[in-house]
Amino acid sequence: MPNLEELTLYIMVYDRTTFIDGTHIYNEILVHLPRLHIFNFYISTCPKMDHLVRHLSKDDIQRTLINNIKYQPVDCIVNSEYKFPQCHVFSLPFMFERLDDIGNTFPNIIFNHVRKLSVKDNFPFKREFFKRIAFSFPLLKDLCVVNSNPQSSISDERNSNDNQLYSIVKLNYLNSLFLVNVHIDYVDQFLNEKKTHLPRLTVLAIDDNHLTIVTDNFTKDTTRLNCINVKKLELFNERVTTHSKDFYVYFLLLKS
Repeated sequence: MPNLEELTLYIMVYDRTTFIDGTHIYNEILVHLPRLHIFNFYISTCPKMDHLVRHLSKDDIQRTLINNIKYQPVDCIVNSEYKFPQCHVFSLPFMFERLDDIGNTFPNIIFNHVRKLSVKDNFPFKREFFKRIAFSFPLLKDLCVVNSNPQSSISDERNSNDNQLYSIVKLNYLNSLFLVNVHIDYVDQFLNEKKTHLPRLTVLAIDDNHLTIVTDNFTKDTTRLNCINVKKLELFNERVTTHSKDFYVYFLLLKS
């Protein structure tokens, strides 16, 4: 190991007391690898809940990364607003296909390699957030959204015909969407073609009642286009076992 010159790490750590930062990475890994000159890494920490522990801020962690890791640019994402705080530290460019549990705040960089992403926060995701997601993750294929907080502006719009106030969020490569643990506003955000463009969506996991309401019992035209290519539909909290004719017209490609 002391002769190692290149190292790639993808690690997710749970139930620690504190976040893993640059100092920890140096003391536990880098100090033992004097010949290392290429270090691609992603380390995510989700500590156990302990209200007596003060977690480092993003700026604190960023300083430890810059001071201890000299091989290439580094960055971090700290999602402290969700019920379980989480910290991601990583090298740039980001070389991995999966990134989990980021919140409203993330750096303005392009994650060209990421194909699978989950987002969660205790604060609402505004439409601008999803525009940033589309820009920063241009080749995203799999997205999971967790947020139970309503977007007041979207709630107001849902019953309005004026949906031209904002530009459309374009997720051109997304084929799998998980919208189970969300407020109904996010269902409207993604299924309404005037708000989001999903030309390749084939897998949809969603709350049955939310889907029924947003599609107006599978008759609403503005939500039809984003559902038209769905081949696998996972309904949670399903209320009926036999669906209407309109349901099957809506999901023409649905596999039984």
